[in-house]
Amino acid sequence: MIKVLIIDDSALVRQLLTEILDKAPGIKVVGSAADPFVAREKIKKLNPDVLTLDVEMPRMDGITFLGNLMRLRPMPVVMISTLTEAGADVTLRALELGAVDFVPKPKVDVVQGLDEYAKEIIEKVTTAAGARVRPMKTPPQKVEEKLSADAVLSKKIKPGHFRTTDRIIGIGASTGGTEAIKDVLVGLPPDMPGIVISQHIPAAFSKPFAERVNSMCRLMVSEAVDGQQVIPGHAYIAPGDKHLLVVRDGARYVCRLNDGPPVNRHKPSVDVMFRSLAQNAGPNAVGLMLTGMGADGAEGMGEMKEAGAPIIAQDEKSSVVWGMPGEVVKRGFADSILPLNKIAGKLISLVTA
Repeated sequence: MIKVLIIDDSALVRQLLTEILDKAPGIKVVGSAADPFVAREKIKKLNPDVLTLDVEMPRMDGITFLGNLMRLRPMPVVMISTLTEAGADVTLRALELGAVDFVPKPKVDVVQGLDEYAKEIIEKVTTAAGARVRPMKTPPQKVEEKLSADAVLSKKIKPGHFRTTDRIIGIGASTGGTEAIKDVLVGLPPDMPGIVISQHIPAAFSKPFAERVNSMCRLMVSEAVDGQQVIPGHAYIAPGDKHLLVVRDGARYVCRLNDGPPVNRHKPSVDVMFRSLAQNAGPNAVGLMLTGMGADGAEGMGEMKEAGAPIIAQDEKSSVVWGMPGEVVKRGFADSILPLNKIAGKLISLVTA
């Protein structure tokens, strides 16, 4: 049984989250708190497995509390965040401090869409309970149809021939991925081949995420724009509401944004991006799968391997959630299984060999 403590200054939100989580098999809300000072005592008394934590609270804000918690008693935390640019900055900071994941602030005045919200928070709380917490330096239910990458990009029997020798790197990630992506990119020199990235993230968060990573590394990092050329020394992060594909324009690689349906219930989908790399870059691509929940990207990574691209998967010990990289390893697609701190060096060696 997963014991959850809800920390939120809104009594209505506390009630709503309690009702949602208590209905889920295997989850029990053991308490709630209106501010971090009350929460601190309840953590000692109730020993919860997972916290849900609001950012904006009286007496002490959620970020300050999270920083203290991760220093003194690291444990899985799911942030309750507003889907705004300001909310994105705070949430990305929370992920840096060690929060496992985040969900939107529930709209308590809107009943429509509450079922989907309930599915999301139940799934993320369940995942958080088994996640590896990284301090700073679900039950069966009816879900929407799970589409494959065929819904966006048809599979070719065999990839074509490639005359260019230009390399390109594709990175996929989900839960825990914002920090893992940052760690990898920070370790890369400015003369790396172009890099394309699909991270499961809301639309309001992808641009602030790109700007945040750009400020920390030697590469130029930006949110991908439809039609822009992929050039060395640059990394392109898929917008949170579009699939990112790589296509050929003569000898150049070009970003294409696609507004097709969610694939594996995600948009952007890692499977879609990896399939486009298999078809348009073949053995000149390198595939990297980082921490994440589920299996999105595994099929596309198999297609990349079949096309001759080397495949790297993050290892279980350094992953927050070993779902996506674990699936790649399970299917036998990984050429290298590495801890996070060894991945940048491996990428450098592959593209300079």
